[in-house]
Amino acid sequence: MNPFQPGIGLRIGQQLGIGSIGPYPVAVAAVVFVTDPGNGRAGTGLPRGLAVLDEHRFTLGASELRAQATAHGAELAALGQRHAARVHRPRLLLAWSERWRATALAVPPVRPLADAELNADLAALRDVMKRLDKARSQDHPNASVHSEQLRLEHEQKRLEGAVRGRALRTPGAAGPGRAVASVPELLDELGSGQLAEIVDVDGTLHVLLCGAGRVRQFTAGRTADAARAAAFSRFALRRLARNRPGHDLASALDILTAAGPKLQAALLGPAARHLGDRPVVIVPPGKLQMIPWGLLPALRDCVVTVAPSAAAWMRARQVRQPSRRHVILARGPGLVTDGAEVPVVARLYDDVTMLADSHATTAKVLHALDGAWLAHIAAHGVFRADSPLFSSLRMGDGPLTVYDFEQLHSAPYRMVLSSCDSAVGAPAGADELLGLVSSLLPLGTAGIIAALVPLNDHAAVPAMVGLHRHLRAGRTLAESLYSVRYGLSGDPIQRSTAESLLALGAA
Repeated sequence: MNPFQPGIGLRIGQQLGIGSIGPYPVAVAAVVFVTDPGNGRAGTGLPRGLAVLDEHRFTLGASELRAQATAHGAELAALGQRHAARVHRPRLLLAWSERWRATALAVPPVRPLADAELNADLAALRDVMKRLDKARSQDHPNASVHSEQLRLEHEQKRLEGAVRGRALRTPGAAGPGRAVASVPELLDELGSGQLAEIVDVDGTLHVLLCGAGRVRQFTAGRTADAARAAAFSRFALRRLARNRPGHDLASALDILTAAGPKLQAALLGPAARHLGDRPVVIVPPGKLQMIPWGLLPALRDCVVTVAPSAAAWMRARQVRQPSRRHVILARGPGLVTDGAEVPVVARLYDDVTMLADSHATTAKVLHALDGAWLAHIAAHGVFRADSPLFSSLRMGDGPLTVYDFEQLHSAPYRMVLSSCDSAVGAPAGADELLGLVSSLLPLGTAGIIAALVPLNDHAAVPAMVGLHRHLRAGRTLAESLYSVRYGLSGDPIQRSTAESLLALGAA
């Protein structure tokens, strides 16, 4: 059935039912299509169906539920995308792709600040995790230690279930979310800049190159080929980061060299020839967010920013900088270099608060982060594929999780996370990501530097110091990262460390 064929419209029937996310029930919206030959308004049913789902999503307070709820609109958006791709109407394809991409970020955030029980459970979880880390670190655990470890692991699961359950019951905010940006508004905002939105239509990638007042459409490669090349490149970056004696670094470098053209062919296709050397904003599908974009030959001479959607990039551009240029530096425990970049970076700025080791507790770090102009956190990062909102940064009193970040009144304007896997997110819903970075963007963070893979701690120090020198000189995060990549090009370990970092947002 072609919903856009003349003389055929869609009548949308609403059915509200009960679905679930894990063990937690949640109302979901199902949309039923019925052909209506008497309706001459072609295609009006699809926007109406997505509007029904929007109304439901606005009732949800938990970011996890909002992201998962978008899955119910994926089929509707896909119908519009297929038609636009087939008839080669790039502006229409861009509009449909933006309509249901990263929409969880567009809903006004709900912060469960008043939930004392949630905060008590998070504090108890941090204590359990700290004791569990200590038990696991013992070289020769006896039966008693092993028994205590099992008890703590059981308590960890219980507390995580309690935290997740309380968060999922958070009511949504009343009123509509932020409007999806129109194509003319996007082109006006870009000015002389350019944005490449990559759209997955039934396993084939289409590139929408926006700029100079127009949108051009190119057919690139297969999604599966891009995912495969990306996995190989991340594998090579991990090997280089470990850099242990006896490791064959040459083979890892060969993999990276080969991965770049393969990534470019699959992700950009013929659009790569039209990019030039101007700064570019890349908007990939949710399942292809974890790409080391600097490896692509066409992007090596470009300042590259990554955004979850064009609308999210525009919102980040509109975030106002705090009048006070306050800088927060936090250093967690157990780092190989002891966060050696932190005291050096502290000397680059005038208005600095530095929290280190046992003083860098979750409460103190969150209090310092609220409303800061720039925050840098050097800490061990953990991505939880099984439960992405428990992805965390290790502070002095335990893990600082996404649930903690979501309680900020105002997230820092800029953030630098020199932490392993801090940019990693789990695909969810239609085209959403759940993880550390995705929790900060809707709270008001305009730009983030984060890592795709574990970082080499020693190589991260000069990369981070160089990054802050450029920031202090007035450059954006993306411009600073670009300069760092070229400044460290002589050392393969340091260069791969810079390639492992992404500039996200717009600041």
